Amino acid sequence: MRDAPDVPITAVSDDFDQLFRRNWLAMVRLAGLLVDDVATAEDVAQDAFVAFQRRRTTVRTPDAELAYLRTCVINGARSVLRRRAVARRHLVSVSDSTAQTLVTAEVLAAPEDSELLIAVRSLPRRQREVLVLRYWLDLAHADVARLLGVSESTAKSTASRALDALEALMKEPR
Repeated sequence: MRDAPDVPITAVSDDFDQLFRRNWLAMVRLAGLLVDDVATAEDVAQDAFVAFQRRRTTVRTPDAELAYLRTCVINGARSVLRRRAVARRHLVSVSDSTAQTLVTAEVLAAPEDSELLIAVRSLPRRQREVLVLRYWLDLAHADVARLLGVSESTAKSTASRALDALEALMKEPR
């Protein structure tokens, strides 16, 4: 067993509080864009911060802290979506309105973006993840690839296909 670092508990707690305050809303937004409802997004973000707190001593730099949180949120969102898919397969009569509540525009983006958000939600999971990370979080392709565990060229090609699909969806008459 490793010895605890010689840092007072209050200092670690204060650092975590600052990290939480700075990044809570961004993590909820990231999760919300992936899972489509506020309550679940908050749960996913909370679980990410709990996981981070458990592994805090192994994360050394602020950039690594944020990357770890984002990875936890993405993985948590994937788990939620997998559980939903299993539930839908096993439940005979679950309506879309009870299975999934749309995230409110106040949490994710400006109201004028709601049509875009609906189109993004209709994309396949991987394309949605790449677009959210690349364009909402403004991450480089290399960072997106690292977070999703794919090659940089895969991240780039997925982003390109997602943008093409999004453009086609936005041109469709409603």
